[in-house]
Parts: sequence; structure tokens; C-alpha cells
Amino acid sequence: MLFVLSPAKTLDYETPLAPEVEALATRPAFVPQAAALIEVLRTLTPADVASLMDLSDPLAQLNVARYAAWRSRFTPHNSRPAALAFAGDVYEGLQAGTLAVDELRWAQQHLAILSGLYGVLRPLDRLQPYRLEMGTRLATSGAKDLYGYWGTQLAEHLNAWQAREKAPVLVNLASQEYFKALPRKALRARVVDCQFEDWSAGQWKVVSFFAKRARGLMARFAIQHRLSQVSQLRDFDTDGYAFDQGVSDEKRLVFRRR
Repeated sequence: MLFVLSPAKTLDYETPLAPEVEALATRPAFVPQAAALIEVLRTLTPADVASLMDLSDPLAQLNVARYAAWRSRFTPHNSRPAALAFAGDVYEGLQAGTLAVDELRWAQQHLAILSGLYGVLRPLDRLQPYRLEMGTRLATSGAKDLYGYWGTQLAEHLNAWQAREKAPVLVNLASQEYFKALPRKALRARVVDCQFEDWSAGQWKVVSFFAKRARGLMARFAIQHRLSQVSQLRDFDTDGYAFDQGVSDEKRLVFRRR
């Protein structure tokens, strides 16, 4: 069973890493493809980036500098493991920095992070700072946007990842924007979506902030309990969530809290 997460816009390159975690860091799978995208991004001015990504001028300038500094060689000085570099809502739930080394090793085999620039990352794959959301309409020589650029490559990569599993399952904890980069017809695995809802204003709603954090919490739950069966997902009860059988089915598991 493989769990899929979205990346985060917020990055943390300040929190010190334990030497034993740094020693586990690995190289991403799609470095040549990322390097090709960087070359396209380097042709953009700060004004271009601001317009393309709807960023403020300071953020656009920061990311132009990041593209200029990006290198195909990943070192402890220019990168850190992805799960410890991302710091958005999802990763506040995952809390990768508090996972034990054996838990990180398990996550490395069972958790995939989708990325507009890097394609697919394992938690310990090195990440250099960047900003490139999957939904960005960045045109390349062969495609009008990143979905076209990546095509079926990422789905095929995950198929190979799960090639030894007789009945592979992909647990979708990613946003719609990112999971669209995995054409379902190209996936060999059975996809199970997890939805997190809160009781708000008299009805059940997917509240973005809470749902993002819950996706990270579910990933952490899976890592700490070494989940291998879909039925085990139903035991998730962190932060007051509970599985709701009545509104769930084989393709979508719904967790609710009041």
C-alpha cells in the first residue's frame, strides 16, 4: 500500500537535522526532468514569475533567485530531505521531524510526495528550495502545462514502485490539483480516496486548513502503525476524527469530527 501526499509552499531550511537523518538522504528520481524545467524557469523575469504564479514581487524575486541557484548536484549544503523541508499544513500533521529513524525508513518505502518540479519524491529525497505548483501553466517545448509535461511518467513510476504487489493500493491523501498528475487510467493500483470533514454551520464540510492537516495526520498514523491493508485505515482516530461507514464506500473513506 502506497500513500500519496501533496507538497507544500512553505519551506523550512532552518531547523537543524539529526546527523542520522541527514545520512539517510537520497537523490530524487526525476532530476533530469527537473533540470529541464529549471532551464525554462530561468528564462522568466521576476515580473513573469509574479504573473504566472500570482505572487508578490518579493516572492517572485525570491523564486527567480532559487531557480538561478538550483543545481543538478544535491548536497547537504543546498538541500534537505523533502519531508523535513516542506512545512505547510499537511506537514504540520505529518511532523516528520519527530519520527524515529526506523519510521522514516518505512515511510521511504510507502510514502510518495507529488511535486510540480520534482515529479515524485520519497520523504528522504533531497529537495532544493523552489516554487512551482502542479497547476501552473508553464509552457515547455512539448506541453502547454505541467500536466502535459509529466504525462503518464509519474503514474508509471508509481506502478514500478508497486510492481511486486499482487493487489496494489494507492491511498490518495493529495489535493485534486496534484492527484490530477496521476491519470487514473494509467495507474495499475486501486485508488482509495480519504476525505476529512468537520461539522460547521450545521453541516459536514471539508474545511481546507483542517483537511490538509488531517492528510498529514493520516500519513503519520500509517507510518507509525505500518498500515498494509485498507481496512486498517478505518482505525484512524487522531484529533477526534472517526471513520463514518454510512457515507463511505470502497473508493472513498470519509472521516468526520464535530
